[in-house]
Amino acid sequence: MADVESHVDEVLAAADNAIDKALEIIGLKAEKYAKAKCPVGTVESTGIKGYRGGTLRNSITHTVQENHTLMVGTNVEYAPYVELGTGPNFEAPPSWEQFNVPKGKGVGHSYVRPRPYLKPAIIDHIKEYEDVIKNELKNA
Repeated sequence: MADVESHVDEVLAAADNAIDKALEIIGLKAEKYAKAKCPVGTVESTGIKGYRGGTLRNSITHTVQENHTLMVGTNVEYAPYVELGTGPNFEAPPSWEQFNVPKGKGVGHSYVRPRPYLKPAIIDHIKEYEDVIKNELKNA
């Protein structure tokens, strides 16, 4: 009987590399889409003379973690309020227990309507991202 060589480890390593490469490509694309959709403050919208916006847009980034997880987002503290709105406009996702306030119970008089930029960058391009994954796995 002939010796049979196992290439399972090589196949798994190639698949891991293909997945990481696909996630990096998707991260770059999602980052680009989010930045394109992200609202930017202006002198007119803020009422601040000489105001130069773009902090939120410029902070959008992505990372691919070891466990094949892609994170797209920002560390700007007001980012959730731009994405989800405030006051009566705000509707917290179910997993946000600390924000579990009935809709319309916000405090203050100046509310911000939701202006989603992260969620559409993912949801609106799912098919494209699936194609990237298929392509990278096929070429592994």
